[in-house]
Amino acid sequence: MNKDMQSLLRYYALRQISGPLLFLESVGNVGYGELVRVYAPNLEERIGQVIDVGEDVIVIQVFEGTADLNIQSTSVRFTGEAIKLSVSTDMLGRVFNGRGELVDHGPNIIPEDYLDIHGTPINPYARKYPSDFVQTGISVIDGMNALVQGQKLPIFSGTGLPHTLMASQIVRHAKVEAGDFIIVFAAIGITDDEATFLKEDFIEIGASNKVVMFLNLAEDPVLERILAPRMALTASEYLAFEHNMHVLTIISDMTNYCEALREISAARVEIPGRRGYPGYMYTDLASIYERAGKIKGRNGSITLIPILTMPDDDITHPIPDLTGFITEGQIILNRDLYSRGFYPPIEPLLSLSRLMDQGIGDGKTREDHKQLSDELYYAYAEGKAVREMAMISGEAGLTSIEKDYLRFLDRFEKEFINQGLTGDRNVTETLDLGWELLSILPESELSRIDMNVIKRFHPRHKHTGVDDGSG
Repeated sequence: MNKDMQSLLRYYALRQISGPLLFLESVGNVGYGELVRVYAPNLEERIGQVIDVGEDVIVIQVFEGTADLNIQSTSVRFTGEAIKLSVSTDMLGRVFNGRGELVDHGPNIIPEDYLDIHGTPINPYARKYPSDFVQTGISVIDGMNALVQGQKLPIFSGTGLPHTLMASQIVRHAKVEAGDFIIVFAAIGITDDEATFLKEDFIEIGASNKVVMFLNLAEDPVLERILAPRMALTASEYLAFEHNMHVLTIISDMTNYCEALREISAARVEIPGRRGYPGYMYTDLASIYERAGKIKGRNGSITLIPILTMPDDDITHPIPDLTGFITEGQIILNRDLYSRGFYPPIEPLLSLSRLMDQGIGDGKTREDHKQLSDELYYAYAEGKAVREMAMISGEAGLTSIEKDYLRFLDRFEKEFINQGLTGDRNVTETLDLGWELLSILPESELSRIDMNVIKRFHPRHKHTGVDDGSG
């Protein structure tokens, strides 16, 4: 039977209903991801998707849930099509739900194309290595964990930490050196208050016309959490690779996405993996994260910042653990810094950008960037060690250099880390502030910076233009 004929038939061969899933006796010519129309006994129509095709059974997930459905009277019709998103440059400034439907009460967009939301994996041979700096306006990121176009750099947060504020701040201040730069923002399982805050904030800062939003609210069907990030990345791929835009895609909160995966896995009675999450969660997350990147011969790029809340602040939990294996680093929020009033509360010592070296230097920022970053890392770690020692033995027993490190630590946290909600520093301001803080230490302590770089950028040499040969 061909697809056109099959799409006209309705099947009444349900075996089981479990949670949001329907189990149907196997029929031929059905594909994974195929769109399904489900008809309730009262003829109400619901939308579903094929998530498994076996020899004996087909599993369908129903987006509106399976309430009021029964095995005897429910029927399904296979459309022969995958779930697709209507895409157009008119998407900029618009708000969609997790299923790709407009919810901002504006006019319908005129589609330029219809794209399968599962996308097409980027051929590794066609990938272009990320090498261009993205400025976020946040010093700990720009100065010490630089973001690069085409990179996947997650933010690991915790319950109650201000990751939503950070996401909004990045939308407000992020920029690239050249080309059209836009934001695609996918919010997964957020509250009405958070959704209202994001929409109003983007309008207030005048960024709404460069943002495409996909909002999945906490009360929306759980299965929309599975669709929302794929909708966002489909829009990103279209704008980046068809219209040569540089797209920063922010997805928050991936923990809600993984909880949806676990719920669906339990409904399918699958053998659980670590902490009850499905064993294929690594592959599933990779199918999302690996859609970021650059393609040879295309001018556009997709840079991905997935945000997740670590349950119990546990970085070894499967969600952050698997995310860290797939992505190129992580930005970690620190609860102690936040409790002491510092914002953004980013922990420098645990944060990492594996592609930082590719996006700085060679005139892309400044030649001192990497060496300065290394020295800031060392000085901050040394300062924390001195602080712990001082808490035990008191400051009276510290040497003069140890007291310098303690002063550096105090000012680094208060000035470099702590920028406030509206703080926006360009990369030059960030690097200059780093040099100013390092000037607290004797030049002999700056062993990770080349002397020629010190002569050019150290405040004492910059201000006087004289090298006295010390250090």
